[in-house]
Amino acid sequence: MGELIVIRHGQTTWSLSGRHAGRTDVPLTDVGEAAAKALAPRLSQRRLVAVFSSPLNRALRTAELAGLSDVRPDPDLMEWDYGAYEGLTAGQIRETRPGWDLWRDGVVTGDADHPGEQLQQVAARTDAVLDRIRPLLVDGDVAVVAHGHLARVLTVRWLGLDASASRLLGHPHPGTLSFLATEEGQPVISAWNVP
Repeated sequence: MGELIVIRHGQTTWSLSGRHAGRTDVPLTDVGEAAAKALAPRLSQRRLVAVFSSPLNRALRTAELAGLSDVRPDPDLMEWDYGAYEGLTAGQIRETRPGWDLWRDGVVTGDADHPGEQLQQVAARTDAVLDRIRPLLVDGDVAVVAHGHLARVLTVRWLGLDASASRLLGHPHPGTLSFLATEEGQPVISAWNVP
């Protein structure tokens, strides 16, 4: 069995400042582009049988700079739709909702471009991605280029856990790799947040 390589897109101005960037397509910073390029040597050593990416430019650009080819955009890999919290930091949200926690409290409905999405909807999307990827892993590794919160949900669903367990994983840093594998038939995290 190959490994599922989860790549978080490179740094953006919003990831740097802690703003929730769900569907807003924020470009990579120079640091984000450099981090994406730095992934290329490690990824070139893998036998990738497929590469999927969020259709947002920050993810597609990360894939390009990391030297990945034949990248298939997959809308199910888009980041959580944060609704009215799009563009806000957790601190700003807590000013009006003291004690707010994304994993427990979710988001509120926003405008037509950001209607919002609940955790179980994100989990359903990641489950669909995993259903498409698992059969490919018999032939080698599969890479996905996605986003921080989505990567956490994808990972816990890989492990067979409820999506709420995503809060137990540290947020993957921009421009990092995580590796999901199986050991003795059981899903495992073989590495997390590797620069």
